[in-house]
Amino acid sequence: MTNVAAARVSKARRTSRVSRASSRGGDEGNRARRAGRAAGRALGRPVAATARRIRRVTHAHGAGESGLGKLIELHAVNAAGDMMITVALASTVFFSVPTDQARGRVALYLAITMAPFALLAPVIGPLLDRLPHGRRAAMAGAMLARALLALTMAGAVASGAMELYPAALGVLVASKAYGVVRSAVVPRLLPPRFALVKANSRVTLSGLLATGLAAPLGAGLHLIGSGWPLYGAFAIFITGTFLSFSLPPKVDSAKGEARARLASKRDEEKDGRAPARRPGLRTVGPSVLHGLQANAALRSLSGLLTFFLAFMLREHPLDGLRPEASLGLAVLAAGTGNALGTAIGAWLRARGPETIIATMLGLALGATTTAAIFYEGVAIVVVTAAAATAGLCQALSKLSLDALIQRDVPEHVRTSAFARSETVLQLCWVLGGAIGITLPLNGTVGMSVAAALVTTGATLALRGLLTAARHTHHPGPRPRVA
Repeated sequence: MTNVAAARVSKARRTSRVSRASSRGGDEGNRARRAGRAAGRALGRPVAATARRIRRVTHAHGAGESGLGKLIELHAVNAAGDMMITVALASTVFFSVPTDQARGRVALYLAITMAPFALLAPVIGPLLDRLPHGRRAAMAGAMLARALLALTMAGAVASGAMELYPAALGVLVASKAYGVVRSAVVPRLLPPRFALVKANSRVTLSGLLATGLAAPLGAGLHLIGSGWPLYGAFAIFITGTFLSFSLPPKVDSAKGEARARLASKRDEEKDGRAPARRPGLRTVGPSVLHGLQANAALRSLSGLLTFFLAFMLREHPLDGLRPEASLGLAVLAAGTGNALGTAIGAWLRARGPETIIATMLGLALGATTTAAIFYEGVAIVVVTAAAATAGLCQALSKLSLDALIQRDVPEHVRTSAFARSETVLQLCWVLGGAIGITLPLNGTVGMSVAAALVTTGATLALRGLLTAARHTHHPGPRPRVA
């Protein structure tokens, strides 16, 4: 009996010890889980707070209710993906080669950049005009195409295989197609009392900010491997594919739209009707035509300065600076000017787009003329000022041109109008770049030619823009939306 009682006592003590140990272990496990959840909340709180702040900015002033906020966020995703691809391909054009070889590579690059526009104006623009119910699908398709092409390029970028080049061209085509549809969509998502220039600026500014964030991320991925930025682009564009369908249904609605006549001129004459003249960039009023002329001059200026200064500062750097630092200063100035122009457009009160374009044309003319006169004395000052001014003027003028097209061009041909506008401007940029790589490496000569380009634009467009601005007393009819 005594032994049995002792055994029971011993067993009870062991059970008690195990129970206490289990309890302590459970308490420790609970504490660990609670600590893990607390750490997760602490780490996630800044991310969530940042996301909420971004959402408040993108959805401010009625942009959330109208759907413009979602387009702003989609464009940021688009810009981040494009920057990832740019980082991956940055070393494939003309770096680390002699100047003469670099000229040839740049000329080939300029020719390649025109290839997407050979399809954009005559094919893609009219095709998208005929898909009023498929704008979200078109934007999603452009995102998905770039995602798949990024995967194709990821395997070829390290070896430089031939499939890299057609894939890169496909990315350019899809990117431009997305841009054309995005510009055509903005008027349908315009909040009340919201100027078109301001809306375009908000969208573009989101792209600039996303580009600035994606560039260092892409550079970090490039350190892992040359294809990793393309894997990042794939993930970003897949996200954009789904976000495209989050835009409001009114983006695809055809309610309130006019339909293009499909009757031929002969049919109209037979019915006794006057033949309808198809609206275009030259037939919708003087504002769009003169705005396009001014932007063509400013885009030519951008192309010229980009390539002329790239070669000029490589051989003749600015005072006291290395060639890399000289070129970096010019690029930084141009980028700052571009961002400033976009920011000004985003916060600008309602102003006539014609007045903005005319002001930018005059500002660019003054900056290039000053640079040509004083280049030999204070090159570092005038180069920086000219690059910054060119970036600012090009950004703000392009936003205003988009607003003119959105305001004046009928919706059923608006996508084609954007496609043709983009084609003309890209051709002018290529023309300016071609002039820039053929000029002698003399700063005064280069800036004089730059001033001559802007003078040509001012001669063609300035008077017409000011006249149109005086006769335009309202921003035009608001687009009818569902």
